[in-house]
Amino acid sequence: MNFLRQIVLFLITGVLISPALLAAERVGDFSLLDHNGYFHSMSWYSDVPVIALLVQGNDSSTDPQAVPEFERLKQRYSPLGIEFFMINPMGLKDRDVVGDHMSAFGTDIPVLMDDAQLISEALDITVTGEVLLYDPRTFSVVFRGPAGTELENALAAVSAGRAVDLARVAVSGDPVVYPARLAHQAELPSYEKDIAPIIAENCAGCHRESGIAPFALDSHTMVRGWSPMIREVVMTKRMPPGQIDPHVGDFSNSMVLPDLQAQQLLHWIAAGAPKNSLPDPLIELEWPETRWAFGEPDYIIKIPPQEVPATGVLDYYNVVVPIELETDRWVRASQYIPGDRTVLHHTLHSIIPPGAERGGSLLGGDDPDRPDIAPYIPGQAPRMEPPDTGGLLKAGTRIAMQLHYTTTGRATVDESEIGVWFYPQDEVPSQRMSGACACVFTPTWTEIPPHDPDFEMSASITIADDAELFSLTPHMHFRGKRMRFTATYPDGKTEELINIANYNYNWQLAYTLRQPKFMPAGTVITAVGAFDNSARNKSNPDPDRSVPWGLQSWDEMFFGAADWKVLNQEAQ
Repeated sequence: MNFLRQIVLFLITGVLISPALLAAERVGDFSLLDHNGYFHSMSWYSDVPVIALLVQGNDSSTDPQAVPEFERLKQRYSPLGIEFFMINPMGLKDRDVVGDHMSAFGTDIPVLMDDAQLISEALDITVTGEVLLYDPRTFSVVFRGPAGTELENALAAVSAGRAVDLARVAVSGDPVVYPARLAHQAELPSYEKDIAPIIAENCAGCHRESGIAPFALDSHTMVRGWSPMIREVVMTKRMPPGQIDPHVGDFSNSMVLPDLQAQQLLHWIAAGAPKNSLPDPLIELEWPETRWAFGEPDYIIKIPPQEVPATGVLDYYNVVVPIELETDRWVRASQYIPGDRTVLHHTLHSIIPPGAERGGSLLGGDDPDRPDIAPYIPGQAPRMEPPDTGGLLKAGTRIAMQLHYTTTGRATVDESEIGVWFYPQDEVPSQRMSGACACVFTPTWTEIPPHDPDFEMSASITIADDAELFSLTPHMHFRGKRMRFTATYPDGKTEELINIANYNYNWQLAYTLRQPKFMPAGTVITAVGAFDNSARNKSNPDPDRSVPWGLQSWDEMFFGAADWKVLNQEAQ
């Protein structure tokens, strides 16, 4: 039968297909964090022949033999372009234990941690000790079998550009159990009770009529129609956008889809995305009529209309906007609404007090009374100050604005607005926010070398007084890859604060701690980030270029901003 299929394909396409390729199992693209918290997307490796994946389990009877053999094969075949990973399908979220286990074997092969077990399900992993050869160009498994002779033959074949002759070899290993899949096979998640609430909570805020997303998920029909893409973006961690490492810190806007919700969603999609006869909860969702997050603002700062041409590279627009207030007011919240979000990428602004010729630092930290007026940053949420906290917007103030526009092929006019909400006139908040940026600027900038896939930079700031840390914000451009913040305390102990493992230039969020974290005086916060200046980075404007610091997106920046509140406010 396979021979007949080959003849038919040959007659149609003129290409003779090997039996192994016919048997390739298409899985799709996927992304996982490894046991050290580094992000790996399979499509990033699209220029390699295959990715070798050893199924690993800490208590598995197969590890003692399979891991050393896999390490040996890595030493031989990684110079030929094969990428080597292990994958842990156990869903135990025990990264530290896995790290100790790998250290005992003396291997530095990254272990992909499949906490939700969904990738392992898609790969049809059933036992430990199995090795899969995954083609990142076709997102297919082209070989599966034990770490032995057949695997080495398969590696030799793909390294030489040949098809794998024997695509599947039986493996004796410890069984991998999927509790969530078994539970959902017994009782499928309900669209009305399980799936619609997941969409409402994680997707519909953007994916709705007049939302910022390109299509609405406002009914069962729409969710079912888009279900293949929903599966893809969940497996690759593209959505929800701006996800961080869930193993580090506790943030109110981590953007991480909980494992149970991801399992419910993908198992429901695999079952055909059914709906019961109950009313559709997504159709019944109601959204505020106002575009403002906190009701109608007390004051609206109207940015003068800015004409944006259809084409060309634009310098930053610089605009000074007067604030027409009769009296000084304490600010409790603000929100930037772009007039045309298709061309406005981001803004920065500086508060110019009455009588001054210029404003303070764009990055803050120079005046604790200065109000926090929201700029526009992709993905950034409206800003509400913590209780009893604010800054003073004085009558006669001006805002010096820097606006970054990108052309889209269509001329347009951007008329943006900033909504501001005040405390009552007789109420003066007693608390002030502080902050600083672990930044690298031109005097100390090292140009990013051409074709470097992981060029690291770091910068540090010191918190002088006892304080509570509220949020952390990364900023890089198209080559930004990741950023991790670490606290070094006065006693010498260190603690990782956040791991933005897959930085995305389009979603630069201020990640806010669910509970403010105490930082003793003298704590040093260090931001360590990396840039991907390789051709594998699909957003890279030019991998042949040495990249300087610069304002435009094809240059680079390195900002690691932190916001905190000093506990002894009188000391400020």
